Amino acid sequence: MNLLSKSPVPDHAVGVKEEAKEFAQEHIEPNAAEYHETAEYPWDVLEAGMDAGLVSQGVDEEYGGRGFDIHEILAITEEFHRADSGIGLTLQLASFGAKIIEKHGTEEQKQRFLRPLAANEQITGLAVSEPETGSNLAGMETTAEKDGDGWVLNGEKYWVGNGVEADWVTVYAKTGDDPDNRYGNFSLFAVPTDTDGYDAEHIPEKIGFRASKQARIEFDGVRVPEENIIGNEGNGFYMLAEFFNSGRVMVGGHGIGLAAAAIEEASDFVHDRNAFDRGVNEFQAVQHTLADMITEFNAARTLNWEAADHVKQNDNAGFWASMTKVKSTETADMCAERGMQLHGGRSVLTENRISRVYRDVRIPVIYEGANEVQRNLIYSQNRW
Repeated sequence: MNLLSKSPVPDHAVGVKEEAKEFAQEHIEPNAAEYHETAEYPWDVLEAGMDAGLVSQGVDEEYGGRGFDIHEILAITEEFHRADSGIGLTLQLASFGAKIIEKHGTEEQKQRFLRPLAANEQITGLAVSEPETGSNLAGMETTAEKDGDGWVLNGEKYWVGNGVEADWVTVYAKTGDDPDNRYGNFSLFAVPTDTDGYDAEHIPEKIGFRASKQARIEFDGVRVPEENIIGNEGNGFYMLAEFFNSGRVMVGGHGIGLAAAAIEEASDFVHDRNAFDRGVNEFQAVQHTLADMITEFNAARTLNWEAADHVKQNDNAGFWASMTKVKSTETADMCAERGMQLHGGRSVLTENRISRVYRDVRIPVIYEGANEVQRNLIYSQNRW
């Protein structure tokens, strides 16, 4: 069963899709169960991905990358997350946030931060969320205060992918306090992780995506020079909102990959098992369940690729990005739940892949803006 067909994938992205599929079969799938159990950081798979030219290659060719566009990255995302979301996310977080510098940074910043990423000499992360603020970008409390020829950061960030492992992170911090301009009070900074006052530790183990490591970061008087502010002071919210449009399409891709895995596992199981002197797949209730799963999967995948088109063209991008994030992640949730039911009692055995997928699907409905927030955005950004 090949659910991740080439049919919706633009011609220019088919080649890298095949590269990602082969890599996932050789390096991700065979290691997925072990890394899910140990929750160790998959350095060996990450390094293999770097050698294969599939990590941090969204960086423009001018700065040493392959210049992957949103369609090529989505093609990789589907294949990686079908194989395993924990490892897949690790590979894709290696350059998370770099596109912000590529679009809004100075030439000096691009040379200093993007070239090492594209050369696979460094990895990075994006520090936005905080323990008490969730998806409220206008409510973050980490501050950056101007001090002489630099900025001093204080506060706490949470759920930062690669917060411990990264060489530098892009930090979203409050630089103003204008009650009449709540969205203009934030800026973005490139912060090397070896800076004095930067302290990161891994968040305790999660139920899913266990091979991907997130961190709690404390900024205690972290000083960065003026040249590390990205774009203009006060534009952080708007730059981040724009970045999240493409990010939410990718999270939709996480859902598509996970849904494909759930359907494959369920289909294989019911076609190989007998009950009441019949093949389990012969029962109409089972057939209807699989029919619903495949129908919702194809609807979500079609929407996901259409959303990628709209985001690339900047055509009502926020509306399409939020819509596909909701549909794809909730389709994955549904497919995993139905897959568990079709597996019966064996579904709860941790040795079975469906139980791993079931735990993984709970996470994308929350990150990159919880789906409840996405529904607010869908309504507010639609052209009624």
